[in-house]
Amino acid sequence: MSNWVEVLNQYSKKDLEERKVWYSPVVEMYDRARPRYLAALIDRVVEVAQLAPQSKILEVGCGSGIATVDFARLGYSIDAVEPNLEFCRLAEQHCSSYPKVRIIPQTFEEWQVEPGEFQIVLAANAWHWIASDIKYVKASEALQNNGALVLLWNMSLEPTYEIHQVLDRVYQQFAPLVAPKYEGKETQEEILQGLGKLISDSGLFEAPVQESIECEQTYEVDRYLELLSSYSQYIALEPTTREALFAGLRETIIQQFGGKLRLFNLAAYQISKKR
Repeated sequence: MSNWVEVLNQYSKKDLEERKVWYSPVVEMYDRARPRYLAALIDRVVEVAQLAPQSKILEVGCGSGIATVDFARLGYSIDAVEPNLEFCRLAEQHCSSYPKVRIIPQTFEEWQVEPGEFQIVLAANAWHWIASDIKYVKASEALQNNGALVLLWNMSLEPTYEIHQVLDRVYQQFAPLVAPKYEGKETQEEILQGLGKLISDSGLFEAPVQESIECEQTYEVDRYLELLSSYSQYIALEPTTREALFAGLRETIIQQFGGKLRLFNLAAYQISKKR
């Protein structure tokens, strides 16, 4: 089993009660710093999934409503399931102008299936939190016969390899166990292909249609550290270790890179028709 699959499985194996509060200390930072989904990506999902104006969406793990708003502003009816109450509060705020959005404070495991109710089941960087023996079955049951599973991914934001090597020295000094491995476009494409295979291996969905877009954006040092704070490996760090690591990263980014980083990643969608 490849390492990235093992990492993904760690999330879905967390206790349900732990999952409900996992992001609670960082919900505001998550909402501010996590990258948004490209408008071009959302437009392609609407086209490829053949969404009609009356289509109803089930979103699994909406978080603070980042992707929810993208589809709500297009007029779709959305039931968004989210276990974290602080995230639910933010999502309700962001979606307050969209009366066809309903935020449901539950885990997907606890949510009562509404058979055949939805045109798509959507998960934006959240599908890995649900156990494989549950998520595909419930998604299939919730979908209409012509429905589809839609996964949105913002892959890991990372600097150039040269800058990564400089920052890695800080990790090796303060927190080597969470030092990120450099991926680059090729590795991120391989991970996406592997994620697509997991969908088709479920036996309940066809092999996905997939498209990725290369992205670049600049993060000031404070926003970059907020981004890191929103990732699980940093949430799990002992506080004094995290503080020392972030202080070292801050100093290095300010002194060597002018207080900001250019970051790169792939944004992608995967659309799999229900069998």
